[in-house]
Amino acid sequence: MAMMARTIRNSASRRTMMMSRPIFGLRSMSSWWKNVEPAPKDPILGVTEAFLADPSPDKVNVGVVSLSLSLDLTDGAYRDDNGKPVVLDCVREAERRIAGTSFMEYLPMGGSVKMVEETLKLAYGDNSEFIKDKRIAAVQSLSGTGACRLFADFQTRFNPGSQIYIPVPTWSNHHNIWRDAQVPQKTYHYYHPETKGLDFKGLMDDVKNAPEGSFFLLHACAHNPTGVDPTEEQWREISQLFKAKNHFAFFDMAYQGFASGDPARDAKSIRIFLEDGHHIGISQSYAKNMGLYGQRVGCLSVLCENEKQAVTVKSQLQQLARPMYSNPPLHGAQIVSTILGDPELKSLWLKEVKIMADRIIGMRTTLRESLEKLGSPLSWEHVTKQIGMFCYSGLTPEQVDRLTSEYHIYMTRNGRISMAGVTTGNVGYLANAIHEVTKSS
Repeated sequence: MAMMARTIRNSASRRTMMMSRPIFGLRSMSSWWKNVEPAPKDPILGVTEAFLADPSPDKVNVGVVSLSLSLDLTDGAYRDDNGKPVVLDCVREAERRIAGTSFMEYLPMGGSVKMVEETLKLAYGDNSEFIKDKRIAAVQSLSGTGACRLFADFQTRFNPGSQIYIPVPTWSNHHNIWRDAQVPQKTYHYYHPETKGLDFKGLMDDVKNAPEGSFFLLHACAHNPTGVDPTEEQWREISQLFKAKNHFAFFDMAYQGFASGDPARDAKSIRIFLEDGHHIGISQSYAKNMGLYGQRVGCLSVLCENEKQAVTVKSQLQQLARPMYSNPPLHGAQIVSTILGDPELKSLWLKEVKIMADRIIGMRTTLRESLEKLGSPLSWEHVTKQIGMFCYSGLTPEQVDRLTSEYHIYMTRNGRISMAGVTTGNVGYLANAIHEVTKSS
């Protein structure tokens, strides 16, 4: 009994010592993330949250179009005139043809060869000599974001110490992409707040004053967020100055076809640079012009000096993709290659993308005319001169706040309107509210 009692006491003593002894492993683990601060909330997400919480039956969201927080809220998404999401008929037919016809094997690191081939034709032209001569290094990417990120990493690896010139303003994620790729950023003038148009002189001065051989990010069409594009003649002047300064142009083309309704017209800036002999890079996306937002399908291409260099560059792009995501997704690439590779489906897509573009162009015209009929003392010409999904309205943060508090209309405080959120059912209400908050300006 005495021995048993001693055993019990010793066991209890050991347990007490263990409980009182610092548990260094747990303490260490609990301190690993103590310095992590919450990420800044996306301002567009905040607008959507406020919109969803507003009980008013008259509420209108023209800051972003997504009505579900699970969707990408940075760009918005197209809606029809009833404010509903759209799946194109050509996409539905492509899915029908694809269903059950292939295995779910990995794509190569460079993605679907057929999808890439068809995508290059959209950017460089059906009869492009660069495609025929195999001078283009191209890989399938995770939409336009992935294409930009791959190029940013390619830039920092093979042009260490170089920097990127980004327009003011631009899609906010551009800054994140090149920052995380550790590429130093500079900015160049683009938007002129007073004219609500292009600051062409400021842009050209910045291009001229940049060190020779600089990298520039250019929006090929439907500039995000301003909707302001250079004219064809201005693009030609920009191209000539780039050539004189030996600058490298990287085009982000997220809205081809979605801007004017004509993919060839929307690629005019790129074709001008190609005609002038530039070696360029291009990011392409099918999120907007095919409505494949969640499929994350796009393409990165780099025009090279010859076929041998293109093979080398492509090998390095694939090497960069390998530790990021290894292989791009299959389904979206199958949809794109099926549509673009079939004359009937491609014709249907061209018709449908024009319908989307024309609806937004029509809403721009109606909004401007409605404001003018209300007797607005301001000029709203910029609403119809700008192009694409977004309109830089010129509204001040204070006016935006009044739109929200008094009229339950939601947009980002820089006054950017997502035109896809404007419908025949709400455009009159929107115009009247804008008139009321701006008529004393």
